[in-house]
Amino acid sequence: MTLLKDKVAIVTGAATGIGEGISQLFASHGARVFMGDRDAARLRTAVDGVNANHGAADLVLCDVAATASVNAMAETAMRQAGRIDILINNAGIYPRRTFLEMTEKDWDEMQDINLKGVYRCTKAVLPHMVDQKYGKIVNISSVTFHLGAPNLTHYVAAKGGVIGLTRSLAREVGEQTVYVNCVTPGAILVEREKEVVDEEGVKYMVAHQSLKRRLVPLDIARACLFLSSELSDGMTGQTLNVDGGWHMY
Repeated sequence: MTLLKDKVAIVTGAATGIGEGISQLFASHGARVFMGDRDAARLRTAVDGVNANHGAADLVLCDVAATASVNAMAETAMRQAGRIDILINNAGIYPRRTFLEMTEKDWDEMQDINLKGVYRCTKAVLPHMVDQKYGKIVNISSVTFHLGAPNLTHYVAAKGGVIGLTRSLAREVGEQTVYVNCVTPGAILVEREKEVVDEEGVKYMVAHQSLKRRLVPLDIARACLFLSSELSDGMTGQTLNVDGGWHMY
């Protein structure tokens, strides 16, 4: 079954991890995927991987912290595909700092990428969705918003803002048949995690999950596929938690 046949999607942070996994799954379900990231080398490898598996992916260099870059990404998709049906706001950073060590620069960079980046990408894409009276926007937040997390105050604050943005925007654009939902991933096995979480930390996270296995990007990609397809046409303004049963609310 191809749930996204003939749909056009933009996925940010698509060079690795969750974004790459979403792009692969969407392409396998018939979407043309514009994969955006600022890491040109890794993005090329990811795009080639999707196309090698009979998907349809386009490389778009994009820095979500730069408005001109984001606007260019949306313009590229419109020029080459003629429409944008889906936006996955996934790009983000994850540096750890204690609150007392954190500088204003640290705080501002986090908000600029993880929260304002969602604003920029949505602002660039939304007019096209409103014009065509259809669109699916899925924002990637984090289970840390529900749990709280030490040494990540700036990150949790930004991810909480993403959930607030999701809810408010869904109220505004529902009449235009634009859906806005959110996914909160738990502990996902990606390269970035290895840089900030040691083996004991991984064991702790799995021990607190109901499902005693590591979650992988495909787990998040499947949730995004659901929210980006007609299967979720009765949902907007919602947050779907995918954390292996760690947090329940």
